[in-house]
Amino acid sequence: MGLEPSERAARAVARLARAVERAVAGVGLSLPQYRVLALLDDGSRWPSAVAGHLALTRPSVTAVMDGLVRQGLVQRHGDEADRRRVQHRLTAAGRRLLAAADRAAGERLRQLVADPVLLAGLVEWDVALDRLEARPGERERVTR
Repeated sequence: MGLEPSERAARAVARLARAVERAVAGVGLSLPQYRVLALLDDGSRWPSAVAGHLALTRPSVTAVMDGLVRQGLVQRHGDEADRRRVQHRLTAAGRRLLAAADRAAGERLRQLVADPVLLAGLVEWDVALDRLEARPGERERVTR
């Protein structure tokens, strides 16, 4: 029995994710670390916001953040009003490593998706996902 187009697309996305995972491993990052750094590139975040956006559990985010902090890629900043809360933001080293990971992943995708029209289609999907996530109540549907 053949796959539906959406099922084939899901498998293609999984294959692309594997390719990105291998590419960022070449610069010393895991895929979860890369995803967190990319999210923090947009600004500092609370751990709960990172967990919600990336569809990770809070303990998983804490473990990833702890490693990134130890490597000097992310800084923790306490909340003046509530000392129990912390925000995370990229360091200069984190930005440099993220840029290297972006280049490695981009090069790998260019090798896999040689057709510029197909590559542009992937960019359109990214834009569409951003729009969906901006709608109230849609983030849960998109990230889970």
